[in-house]
Amino acid sequence: MDVITLNRNNFNQVVLNTDKPVLIDFWATWCGPCRMQGPIVEEVAEELGDTATVAKLNVDENPELAAQFSVMSIPTLVFLKDGKIVGQRVGVTPKAELLSILRSVNA
Repeated sequence: MDVITLNRNNFNQVVLNTDKPVLIDFWATWCGPCRMQGPIVEEVAEELGDTATVAKLNVDENPELAAQFSVMSIPTLVFLKDGKIVGQRVGVTPKAELLSILRSVNA
């Protein structure tokens, strides 16, 4: 499955109205570590297919959503299940760790 680009218009539908686990990658174009995390997030989305929702949220374009999740540093990766935060990582996170978290949430 492709990575979904989140914004205030589709956030509720994509993140809150699903029974799948959700990974949100909070990032910005100017952030070097975010550029490292991006391809990893894309690989996770590809590997998990439709068993999870993987999304990216540009913090510069959606500061109110970043604030809602108390994102202070990027990249920040937030894991949700049934609309509730079940995990969070700050900084570049390896693919194996992302997959492990999402699979454990989905179990």
